[in-house]
Amino acid sequence: FGLAGLGAIAVLAASAPLLFPGGPWKMVAMPMLPPLSPGFPLGTDILGRDVAAQVAYGAVVSLAVGIVSTMATLLVGIVLGALAGYLGGRVDDIVMRVTEFVQTIPSFVLAVVLVALFTPSLAMVIIAISIVSWPPVVRLVRGEFLSLRSREFVQACVAMGMGDARIILLHCLPNALPPIIVTGSLMVATAILTEAGLAFLGLGDPNVMSWGTIIGAGREVLRTAWYVCTLPGVAILFTVLALNLVGEGLNDALNPRLKER
Repeated sequence: FGLAGLGAIAVLAASAPLLFPGGPWKMVAMPMLPPLSPGFPLGTDILGRDVAAQVAYGAVVSLAVGIVSTMATLLVGIVLGALAGYLGGRVDDIVMRVTEFVQTIPSFVLAVVLVALFTPSLAMVIIAISIVSWPPVVRLVRGEFLSLRSREFVQACVAMGMGDARIILLHCLPNALPPIIVTGSLMVATAILTEAGLAFLGLGDPNVMSWGTIIGAGREVLRTAWYVCTLPGVAILFTVLALNLVGEGLNDALNPRLKER
């Protein structure tokens, strides 16, 4: 069910330019047409823009932010966690102290501050989400590498004279990938929620249409045109639920303890 839902959102995002060639910003009808109006199945917003087009193009932005920020977060987390867990000693102390310091700051508040300090843009939103999201990945990867470095196959590699970089990349990292993959799938959902929250507060990129931007623009007419906020909210709910189901499925498939059950 998670894969089916995620696939439907991906198809919607990919087909947005074909379904709505005019884009999400074009005023195409009378303002605040209700859903199921002729030619506008999801209605129009306060400026007469097609809500269906906004939701479709919002899927492109939200998925892009979620995937790119998660990839950047995993890259930073894997590098720092692998070095801390495998090398230990002073490297481990430095990495963990920095990680603990970042974790003491509420992640969403830190993201708001980072975006507010600079010009709100899609790149800045991705950078801010990546900065606040890497500490849990570092802890996860460090724990995996602490367990792996004492295994017999790693000790055999050391006895054969292999370098640390080769052992980390070719022998330890492949064995640590299953929990990282599960965490990554769940982090995409968290990144989409964070981006929606930033856009709702007016800290998103004003030049792109995301689900959070639609909700933020429609909150002023929530009582008279509820669908402007509700429909992109349902899209966020559906996408996050699908990603969480995919994460749970990956956990069941890749966790050997759960396989035995």
